[in-house]
Amino acid sequence: MRAVVCQNGDLEVRDVAPPEPGRGQLVLDVLACGICGSDLHARHHADEAGEAIAASGYADFMRGTDAVVLGHEFCGEVVEAGRGARIRPGTRVVAMPIARAHGGVHLTGLTPKLGGGYAEQVLVQQALTFPVPNGLDTDIAAMTEPMAVALHAVRRGAVARGQVAIVIGCGPIGLGVIAMLKAQGVRTVVASDFSPARRALAERMGADVVVDPSLDSPYEVPGARFLDAPGLLELAVGSMEKLRAVPLLPWHHVMRAAERLGAGPSGPVVFECVGVPGMLDGVLEAAPLYSRVVVVGVCMGQDSLRPALGINKEIELRFVLGYTPVEFAETLGLLADGTVDPRPLLTGRVGLDGVAEAFTVLGDPEAHAKIMVRPQQVGGGVSPV
Repeated sequence: MRAVVCQNGDLEVRDVAPPEPGRGQLVLDVLACGICGSDLHARHHADEAGEAIAASGYADFMRGTDAVVLGHEFCGEVVEAGRGARIRPGTRVVAMPIARAHGGVHLTGLTPKLGGGYAEQVLVQQALTFPVPNGLDTDIAAMTEPMAVALHAVRRGAVARGQVAIVIGCGPIGLGVIAMLKAQGVRTVVASDFSPARRALAERMGADVVVDPSLDSPYEVPGARFLDAPGLLELAVGSMEKLRAVPLLPWHHVMRAAERLGAGPSGPVVFECVGVPGMLDGVLEAAPLYSRVVVVGVCMGQDSLRPALGINKEIELRFVLGYTPVEFAETLGLLADGTVDPRPLLTGRVGLDGVAEAFTVLGDPEAHAKIMVRPQQVGGGVSPV
């Protein structure tokens, strides 16, 4: 079968062996596969990513010299089922990009041991596969995977409806985070990006405030008041002066009750969706006191930050990866019933012969957001949506 193989930073269409399903597995004809930012990074930074992932115990992540078929955001049609698989051929499905292969469980499209969706066919695990409901458009169904990443990040952020959420970076994942925040009922979502095109997409995805960080700070939110260090000191002294001015008032019980009710000072939840060196330190420096920072963007290289910034502000850092099977299935439902509409993100389609060009044009944030690979599409150019 034809597939796009990444090796030594090059993307080349080659003939590779088609997948064969084992027990409980399915082979899909790939109908659509999104190009993910992690694919763009892995093309040139696989060695750095592989070393970091190996430290967590997974040693089979791709390296630069490996021949790997990328692609993990896909929708396909079942064409072959292994023993014990129960989804019938002809069914359109999406699947979590994890499957058994070569004696282990591997990451689809991110290891030489399990080819991905930039190909005519892909292997999936039936237990992680879900039929596409409600006649959902194939391209939108293929966005289940990245939108599930966004849902997981929002869940990990634990944003209260009345709390301010600030999204730094409005690439596809940042835009997905915006959509999921609004779907979860968060009333004030601030989006920040240098790109005019991405700021326009942020508005379409539901952001309430859109900021050009070269002109304004995303942390100066209309109607929101966040504490700085002098304000915190004044609050501490002023509160105690008022409480202890009342004779016989058990001030410590009052303060503990206020803490239990969540009446103490709090900051926004900041979603860092850029993933380049220096971003985390910049967020720690600029974010208000008591912020929770959810790190969604994947920085592939080394970075440094000043812990004293986070300590002085009592900033909480949460790092996120992927999603749970429940979140994946729930995301598919949100897309199918129209609660979340990612169509503004889809800006182009391309056949296998045009994947290398698509990687190039995705480097320009003004040109494209999400390009969908259509293995059956003829021609090498990126066609606009």
